Amino acid sequence: ALRSIMSAPPTAELEPLLEGQISQTDEADMGMTYSELSVFGKLRKIAKCGPYSMFCKLIYMWKSICTPRQVAEKVKYFFRMYSINRHKMTTLTPAYHAENYSPDDNRFDLRPFLYNTAWSWQFKCIDNQVLKLESSQENCVDGVCNELD
Repeated sequence: ALRSIMSAPPTAELEPLLEGQISQTDEADMGMTYSELSVFGKLRKIAKCGPYSMFCKLIYMWKSICTPRQVAEKVKYFFRMYSINRHKMTTLTPAYHAENYSPDDNRFDLRPFLYNTAWSWQFKCIDNQVLKLESSQENCVDGVCNELD
C-alpha cells in the first residue's frame, strides 16, 4: 500500500476521478516538472537570478536536454507565473527553517512582490540571445563553425 502512495503522481485532487483514474496532476497544472521548479526556485531565490541571467545559466545546465528556444520558453513561462503569484508568498506564518533554501522561507526576502507580468525588456533580451544562438548554429556544418562577422 505504501509503494502505491509513493509512486502516485503528485496531485491536489481538486478534480474528480475519471473512470477511477486521476485526471489532474500538479505538474500538468503547473506546466513544469517539480525538478524544473526546484532549479528555477534555487536560481531565483538563492542565486537571485532574473529572467535573463536565469536563461543564461540554464542554456548551459540544460544544453543536453533542451534547445535554447525551449529553455527560453520555460524561463519566460516560469517568470510569467512567478509574477502572477508572487504576492501570495509574502505572508509570514510561523515556521521552522532548517535549510538554506525553502520555497516557504521569506524572512529575508526583500524582492518586490508586485511585478509587471510582461517582463518586456528581459524577455526581449532573451529572444535576441536565442536568435543569436540559433544563427550561430546555422553557420555550423559538421561541427565546424564559421566565424560571424
